[in-house]
Amino acid sequence: MKRRTVLQAAAAALAVPTLARAADAKELRLDYAYYSPSSLVLRRFGWLEEDFKRDGVNVKWVLSAGSNRALEYLNSNSIDIGSSAGLAALLAKANGNPIRTPYIFSRPEWTALVVPKGSPIKSLADLKGRKVAATKGTDPYLFLLRALHSVGLKRSDIEHVALQHADGRTALEQGRVDAWAGLDPLMAASELDAGSTLLYRNVAFNTYGFLNVREDVLAQRPNDVKRVIAAYERARLWILANQSEAAKILSEEAKVSLQVALLQIKLRTDLSNPQPSAEHVKALQAAAPILLDEQLVKPGTDLARTITELVDTRFATGVIQRAA
Repeated sequence: MKRRTVLQAAAAALAVPTLARAADAKELRLDYAYYSPSSLVLRRFGWLEEDFKRDGVNVKWVLSAGSNRALEYLNSNSIDIGSSAGLAALLAKANGNPIRTPYIFSRPEWTALVVPKGSPIKSLADLKGRKVAATKGTDPYLFLLRALHSVGLKRSDIEHVALQHADGRTALEQGRVDAWAGLDPLMAASELDAGSTLLYRNVAFNTYGFLNVREDVLAQRPNDVKRVIAAYERARLWILANQSEAAKILSEEAKVSLQVALLQIKLRTDLSNPQPSAEHVKALQAAAPILLDEQLVKPGTDLARTITELVDTRFATGVIQRAA
């Protein structure tokens, strides 16, 4: 018993400086992504750098090529705050990723099922036995599965080709796959530049843009997280007032035409409701069964509880009210 007491005391002593280091961190690590225009605006104007400079905190930006990358970075403690689709965040949380979502950066229609120009595929049912590209762990992949289920098909009924989003677009346009679960702005570029067609659209199957925070960061640096959310609010309101200018930033960062960027910003990005709420909980509840049906989580996983633990409906309330 004495040995156990000594070990417990030693562990407690070691824990204190660990927490202190986390709380006094001199670096804030965030992702930016072409599917999150607000992150591009923030990075372009340096508003976070300006705010945190007075505290001697360095802001580090990391590019996320998709929800899977953002969630991998969060899980490996490579970033503190990262942007992903809602259902992708739920999948990651259910599989042990230590994240919570205190802010919604957009309600996008950022994914659809895409076929190349002149494709003989005219319906979801026609995808049976076909090669379909999609990035695992992302909204487009989960969108694909939900779309297939809506016509009685499963993942095993197609030949899934696992490619990152940009590679999926290339494979589609080169004829190496029959369809692609696309992601804007790449999807809009394929439409406008290559004549690709959206085979299936369903905005209800596009889960929201979740700004995810590591649980340890949210617990130990809550004021820093609130400052980040306030900056996201500043970017959101700026985009709403300056859509053409925001599209120019997206165009330059993602290296797509201004026409493509305008399509994404003006027609496929809803920035009206950043406050996590029952709306977002219900959307995940409706989408969650696909994770069990396709065995993407362990059988018996309590997804209702996981949703409650993921969507933080209270943390950002005051910040959003002040900013709006």
